[in-house]
Amino acid sequence: MFQNNNNRLITRLLLLLLAGSLAGCATSPPSNPDDICSIFREKKDWYGAAKDAEEKWGSPVATTMAFLHQESRFVHDAKPPRTKILWIFPGPRPSDAYGYSQALGTTWRGYQRSTFNYGADRDDFEDAVDFVAWYNNTSARQCRIKPHDTYHLYLAYHEGHGGFNRRSFRNKTWLKQVAKKVSAQSSKYRRQLAGCESSLKRRKKFLGIF
Repeated sequence: MFQNNNNRLITRLLLLLLAGSLAGCATSPPSNPDDICSIFREKKDWYGAAKDAEEKWGSPVATTMAFLHQESRFVHDAKPPRTKILWIFPGPRPSDAYGYSQALGTTWRGYQRSTFNYGADRDDFEDAVDFVAWYNNTSARQCRIKPHDTYHLYLAYHEGHGGFNRRSFRNKTWLKQVAKKVSAQSSKYRRQLAGCESSLKRRKKFLGIF
């Protein structure tokens, strides 16, 4: 009897350890974030989520992925670094930005209301990539930016639509440098994706059967 109880206890512990390990794998950032083909091969569901967002909102996969690369390096629970008090002590965070997309709470709630996706979470990749594509779609309409113009889309993402239309980025040299970096990353992803997307599409179609 005691032997059976011990065996059941050991089995439960092993299952808990396995579940924890799988959860860690699901949320850990990709091992090679600069290679979009490697990302999608490692994270089996990510291509499907990014492609669905592209088809829904018209924002290219390479663009949305470049945004997430810049904002969080694909860390699901990323937060802005804390400020410093007297250059030593940790202070408050500069904003409540959170998750893959570093969306602010108010902006995220606006996305939820607009899409009726009230269960969306900022630390869920599928929701985050859909949010970025939705925001870029809104930028394209409200700011008259072309869907493939990653540079200006990122400026609108950072400054907000009102800020972009007021050209609040005009004297922010550092921000324009970051936008150039994101644009370059998007171009790099687009070139990489051209070499592997056909196989990713086949896998997406196959998985969609089940």
